[in-house]
Amino acid sequence: MALTDGMDLDPANVVRSERVEIDAPAAIVWEILTDFASYKAWNPFCIDCDSRLEIGAAVNMKLASYTVPGQVVDNVEYICAIEPERLISWELPFMEIWPYPARRDQIIEPLGPDRCAYNSTDAFFGDNGIHVMRFCGDWVKRAFDDTARALKARAEAIHSERKAA
Repeated sequence: MALTDGMDLDPANVVRSERVEIDAPAAIVWEILTDFASYKAWNPFCIDCDSRLEIGAAVNMKLASYTVPGQVVDNVEYICAIEPERLISWELPFMEIWPYPARRDQIIEPLGPDRCAYNSTDAFFGDNGIHVMRFCGDWVKRAFDDTARALKARAEAIHSERKAA
């Protein structure tokens, strides 16, 4: 897996979540990550999400602000990579009116039939990448760590329920 080809990326402008090991199959984690309508039930950062699982589809999100408690921010990015049970990515392309291109990768690493690991990155590209990183890098890291821990809890609960049934 590689970040967007042809983009000017300084490795210092990449936010990385903690890597969490999850006691659930990669298939369950994939199911959760691609059930966009259910994000509001488990994700503390992306509290609402609407999309289709296809390249180029808009990912319409409502994000909890980590700088202004109680504030919700609308965000739209576009699915740019799909590798079932391994990777889903979306990106914000460079636009003259918003010159802050970025790409988010959510990575699933199978560790066995009933275990996997998850982490997420957000890469800020181009000349403005350093400015985005300075402005929001710390809170994006916190938001992604919160999301990773919530995903772990959700996946393990679903896996446990299915094994018990």
